Amino acid sequence: MADENHEQSPETSGAQGDGQAGANGKSEGKKPSRLKPILTAVVAILVVAAGLYWFFTRNDIETDDAFTAGRAVGIAPHVEGYVVDLLVDDNQFVRKGQILARIDPRDWQIARDRAAASLDAAKAAAQASEMMHAVALLEYPGALLQAQGRLSEAHAQEFRAQTDYRRQHTVARAATSQQDRDYAQAALDAARAQVTAAQGAVQMATPVQPNIRNTVVRVTQDEANAHVADADLANADLNLGWTVIRAPCDGWISQRNIEQGNYVHKGQTVFSIVEPEVWVVANYKETQITRMRPGQKVDVRVDAYPGLKLRGHVDSLQKGTGATFSAFPPENATGNYVKIVQRVPVKILIDEGLDPDQPLALGLSVEPVVHVDTQGRSDAPPPRGAANGAAQGSQQAHP
Repeated sequence: MADENHEQSPETSGAQGDGQAGANGKSEGKKPSRLKPILTAVVAILVVAAGLYWFFTRNDIETDDAFTAGRAVGIAPHVEGYVVDLLVDDNQFVRKGQILARIDPRDWQIARDRAAASLDAAKAAAQASEMMHAVALLEYPGALLQAQGRLSEAHAQEFRAQTDYRRQHTVARAATSQQDRDYAQAALDAARAQVTAAQGAVQMATPVQPNIRNTVVRVTQDEANAHVADADLANADLNLGWTVIRAPCDGWISQRNIEQGNYVHKGQTVFSIVEPEVWVVANYKETQITRMRPGQKVDVRVDAYPGLKLRGHVDSLQKGTGATFSAFPPENATGNYVKIVQRVPVKILIDEGLDPDQPLALGLSVEPVVHVDTQGRSDAPPPRGAANGAAQGSQQAHP
């Protein structure tokens, strides 16, 4: 009996198998009908979320091609020499006017003393020239008068000699001697020579004003030499003062490449000072700057400090793409042309959010988001045609 109960006929087992298969078929047919509404709802939610995200971010222009920038002032000595004092270290903050280093001043002190001595000599020469000019104002006119007086005296002697000569030749030969006649002739010749010499002296003393102007020129030349010596002394003072290297601005010492005892040359960059002011240079695609204007608000995220949220504004857009100002700008007129989307550097100033305990280094990666729906300003002048039209309209309105 037990065996009979456990044994089933093939028909009975076939019927049961068909029933189970039918039940499984019904359950499998119900699964797609249950998943389809869920998938539809998920797709609808994703579409709505994407639409909302686009709606709320349609005015936000973002890029990851952006970095912090600032001013790095290169410090180079004006004079050469050995560094005897180095008073700063790497990444040290310095104030404007603070002494950074000193160069051996002894050579420049000697040059300064030599320039001071040259100035004293030039001033003495200028004073001597001025005194010579004062003397010349009296000497040259006096010399002319003296020469004219000697000429008059020579004429008088000549007249006397001529009178004696005529007297000796008009009297009878018995009343005079040949010796007296010879003396009269010699005296006349000497008197005539004296007249000639006096006339030459007068001719030499006649250019009084040119001689005086010559002394004026000498005074001017010596005064110019004194000014040159004065300038040389000022230059020597500057060189001596430049042996002390001072900070031209506030900032951090960077790229220090000297040590105490090194010999530095004029114009050699010994280190740089990074100023505290920092801004962002974002290289936006040319298709992203359509609605971008100076003054629009910007949110900036810093990769180095994820918790730092900066806010700023667009300061300006560079008047040229980055490729235009590169060392080797592309020559699109040669070869095969492949259009590449260019990038335009945009300068962004930071208004708030900076942490004094976390100063931003130059070159940090940032992600700025420009809100083009905010109010911006237009720094561009009006078009020429519009300006001319406005001027013509103003003239017609006010004839």
